[in-house]
Amino acid sequence: MKNLMLSILMFCCFNAYAEVNKWVDESGRVHYSDQPPPVNAQSKKLGQAAKTQGSTESSDTTESGDSTDSSDSGEPKSIAEREAELKKKMKAEKEAAAKSAQDQANKQANQDNCNQAKLSLKTLQSGMRIKEVDASGEQVYIDDEERQQRIAKTQEDISKICK
Repeated sequence: MKNLMLSILMFCCFNAYAEVNKWVDESGRVHYSDQPPPVNAQSKKLGQAAKTQGSTESSDTTESGDSTDSSDSGEPKSIAEREAELKKKMKAEKEAAAKSAQDQANKQANQDNCNQAKLSLKTLQSGMRIKEVDASGEQVYIDDEERQQRIAKTQEDISKICK
């Protein structure tokens, strides 16, 4: 009984070694088939037969840019190589997203600083009396000379921050 099951499984697995052809027709559509492609089509052999026989026909990339061959050896990439490439690509995408998020946060912080500086300038130019708490904890009003110095400094800050 075991021999019978083994022989049935062996016959079922023969089609796994069948040759798979990939070709692009005149309209640019990609076709996959176990039948040989038309003579005038750009074709490439895929599957187990292509590994054992070697790729003797010319291979072109498809319209989506997919190619199962590695650029150097002409043999399909192993699962480990594809996984390494995927991890590398995902890491690069993650780094790009993190950089983009950081740039966006910096831009938002810069905009907030700009708005705050403009608000401070508006307050200083309004003419209202402004008081501060000094080092000893007492409230002190700023005089006109101090106000003009702060206005000049705030205008410098705005010219640097708000671009």
